[in-house]
Amino acid sequence: MIEPQVPAWEPWLQRWWAWFLIPGILVNAGALIIPILEPDGALYATLAKTIAQSGDYINLRVGGKDWLDKPHFPFWLAALSMRAFGINQFAYKLPALLFWGAGAWYTYRLATAIYGRVVGQLSVLIYVSAAHLVISNNDVRAEPYLTGLVIGAVFHFYRASRLKTGWHLVAGSLLAACAMMTKGPFVLITIAAGFVIDWTCGRQWGQFLQIRWLVAILLIGIFITPELYCLYLQFDRHPEKLIFGRTGVSGIRFFFWESQFGRFFNTGPIRGNGDPFFYLHTLLWAFLPWSLLLYAAVVKKCRSLRSRHITGDLICLGGALVSFVIFSLSKFQLPHYLNLLFPFFSILTASWLAGIRRRKTKWIIGLVQQCITWVLPVLILLLSWFFRFGGWPLIMTGAVVLAFIFFRIFRGRELTNSVARSYWIALLTYTFINFIFYPAMLDYQAGTKAGGFVGGTGDTAVYMLSEAPRNYSFEFSSPLPVRQISADSLHVLTWNGPVLMFLPAINADSLPGKGYRVEVLKRLPNFHISQLTAGFIDYRTRAQYVDWVEVVRIF
Repeated sequence: MIEPQVPAWEPWLQRWWAWFLIPGILVNAGALIIPILEPDGALYATLAKTIAQSGDYINLRVGGKDWLDKPHFPFWLAALSMRAFGINQFAYKLPALLFWGAGAWYTYRLATAIYGRVVGQLSVLIYVSAAHLVISNNDVRAEPYLTGLVIGAVFHFYRASRLKTGWHLVAGSLLAACAMMTKGPFVLITIAAGFVIDWTCGRQWGQFLQIRWLVAILLIGIFITPELYCLYLQFDRHPEKLIFGRTGVSGIRFFFWESQFGRFFNTGPIRGNGDPFFYLHTLLWAFLPWSLLLYAAVVKKCRSLRSRHITGDLICLGGALVSFVIFSLSKFQLPHYLNLLFPFFSILTASWLAGIRRRKTKWIIGLVQQCITWVLPVLILLLSWFFRFGGWPLIMTGAVVLAFIFFRIFRGRELTNSVARSYWIALLTYTFINFIFYPAMLDYQAGTKAGGFVGGTGDTAVYMLSEAPRNYSFEFSSPLPVRQISADSLHVLTWNGPVLMFLPAINADSLPGKGYRVEVLKRLPNFHISQLTAGFIDYRTRAQYVDWVEVVRIF
């Protein structure tokens, strides 16, 4: 264990750690009461809803069609949660939040095992207050699962490398296999890279010859067999299925190659255009309020590589840097891909903070964090002013008062107070985002509101035009079966009586010209809120960016 000298941190953490940690957990848990965001979160929730309602845990289908993109593990857990708690956002998000919580626990355990309890506690505070982890607990995809699984596997493999007991090896292998069944085999690079670099720099050549690692590979292979079996039954056994516009698609090949490595080399069916600097500037906001401290911590750690190596010191740096470089070179890039590295980033930042002794360095950190802690409340004020939330003057006043209180309680230039101010101002910002900003945005996610509305119409099914864009938030929220129909086939349904439909207003307006009578039951504003624009946020120009959808009855 690496024990940094922590005379200032230890008493401060003994006094404040629980008082900081519990509000951080509660702010993240607030995502459970917030509706699911379009598009990906709603798509994944709809997939899990289909599993929960059908009881078919083998085939992933959406809209009655086979779906091949992500592995099964998160959908299985979300479906089981829905079977227990019903079809709602709470049930969908709960398993993901629990894995995020497991990520916090394993971050603490790994940091404590390598650097001591002080770094472990600091790491957890950084982890629960990192911006994109809070966002991902709202916009739930695979990343909260992956964050807990990867750092958990690394912790257990670290303990397996140090102890002779075998249960850590089994636990690490199981978590690594679940991570593979969440995102694909690429995650093994993130899990293994840090160990390879740490052993190499420490000249621990014997670790590469340990039979336990061959056993771990074998166990991972055994544990992923449920995923391979499902892929075989749904795809490899049926080469006649049309997937990605062609037949003969192997689900197993897609899992091992095209789902991740195909994206990296841009040779798979899902492609993108990568920017090698994308993640460098993405981290500036995604890891707020700690992003600049992270850059400094990484630079400092890289400069110290020539000094005496201590076992475990490079596990976090190696796993984070290797994965970061690979992500940056990839042609398919999205901000949430970095989330699985946040536990490593948190530990790196915390271990650097705990070891700082120079007064000048503390002064610079205080200045940098002071700027960040001023910018975040100003962001709240600007958003409140331009969006004009309900009661926006009260929101602006509350933000100023709370920010002032935090600055007064933790005033001074001490490093501990700089960290405390950053943490609480970040939580203030996330509270605003979770409980004011997102609810206001979701007033413009028409699918969610329309889904709740159609349950009270007394109909037995609701239809969507197959020519219109899919609206997964509506499909998830609707208690009625949602079916697709083409405009050319609509007349067949109306022979048997009126038809309940959810469709864009522009399509509904065209139906009277085709001989249909249209009764508008609900008209709702709609905007793709996961792709916000300045024009939409500004209340003066918002109407120009909003389109309309309707729940109608067609005769």
